Amino acid sequence: MFELDRERPGWFMRVSRIAVGVLVLACVPVTNAVAAPAAVSYTGGVPVASCLNDALALSPEENRLGATPADQFILRAGFGGAVGEFVTELCGSSGYSDAVTVVERRSALLWRSAVDRVQGRTTRGALAAGDDRPLYWSRLAFAAALRRWSPADAVTGTQRQHLIDILDSVSRGQRDVDFGGDSAKRVLVTGFDPFGLDRDVRTANPSGAAALALDGTVIDTPAGPARVEAALFPVRWRDFGAGMVERALVPSFTAGPNRVDAFATISQGGPGEFTLEYTNGAFRGDSPDNENACYLGPAPIPDDVPTVNPRPQWTVSTLPVDAMAAATSTPFPVVANRVVREIPLPPPAFLPATTVCGLATLPNLAPRMPDGPSTPSVAISGGGGNYLSNEIAYRATLLRDALELRVPGGHIHTPILTGLPDDPTQLSAPEFERNRAAIVSETQALIGSAVADL
Repeated sequence: MFELDRERPGWFMRVSRIAVGVLVLACVPVTNAVAAPAAVSYTGGVPVASCLNDALALSPEENRLGATPADQFILRAGFGGAVGEFVTELCGSSGYSDAVTVVERRSALLWRSAVDRVQGRTTRGALAAGDDRPLYWSRLAFAAALRRWSPADAVTGTQRQHLIDILDSVSRGQRDVDFGGDSAKRVLVTGFDPFGLDRDVRTANPSGAAALALDGTVIDTPAGPARVEAALFPVRWRDFGAGMVERALVPSFTAGPNRVDAFATISQGGPGEFTLEYTNGAFRGDSPDNENACYLGPAPIPDDVPTVNPRPQWTVSTLPVDAMAAATSTPFPVVANRVVREIPLPPPAFLPATTVCGLATLPNLAPRMPDGPSTPSVAISGGGGNYLSNEIAYRATLLRDALELRVPGGHIHTPILTGLPDDPTQLSAPEFERNRAAIVSETQALIGSAVADL
């Protein structure tokens, strides 16, 4: 590894060995859950139905649905009915075109249900309302069903992937950004899925919880109201390389009723503090993502998205980071971070990208620069490291510059969410809930500080 990125899986130390069980929804008591049709059963959290071929392989991420207690995040949040209804409608669809409609509608309902649950508009299940994990695991159950769907009229691999792509974007709110056209300032925030799940399948991500809590809310500022819209992103290299970030953000970064006045990408960072990252680097470290895939080398930008040419090694935050750090410091300290790692030009010959895991050899060649990058230099690690937290910040600010969007924008790292009990069968604990609530509350305050002078 190049360096210990604060959002890397290496920060997570709890390890549990998991067993796979078989579950039928109707047999499990779940508070306020809507029972799935009897035709849908589950192996762990993986749906089983007549139209699903269990000989078809799941992705490494979807395979974690078989890990106890992954299914409980669906059931104990009251989302079992949503999964069962999705599978039933999928099985009843007449073919690919019909399935597109089912996936679009059910994915939008899943996102809205998750937001409503976190914000207290609906009461479902026994898990705390602020939990981001039910949405993540329910989405994976949807994806597993799509991966194994075997209709009478066979679908092509391209069609199947398109259905999964619809699910991935719609159920993360990426197509739900709508500021309503009023006079309020427009602020877009993004969060991430949980990651590091091979170490502990119960892991949550407070950036996702914050995004769900903020979506559609209005912040009162000295300059007037600011409306916040939110979206989530997967912890997967391939989606970023395919341009998911840029395609999700372009509508909010170009002229029109949804053009933002400010934005913040948010992710989980290091222990005990918030960090506001000044500088983002154009380089990926070798840490595995949620599909256990690695990528070492320059971050690829697709040809069909707006960008800056030649592509810069570094981009910078335009958030008022010093003012934000000074205004918000309770209960966690807030640090404005300028540290990066770089190597001088010309770069070594081994910088071309590789997807082979465990080949990182650059730490000794990448000095730590406490006050930001020198000029010229090659990025090895931005302020937020060289995992996907740094990359979403790099992509968002690069797109900002490509589209000449002159607004505050940058990256916020939250503290690590701690407090899970040692017993791996326990999904939560009072300390865990208090810590998440504190992180979400302070994230909201930081966003308020960021837009105070808009």
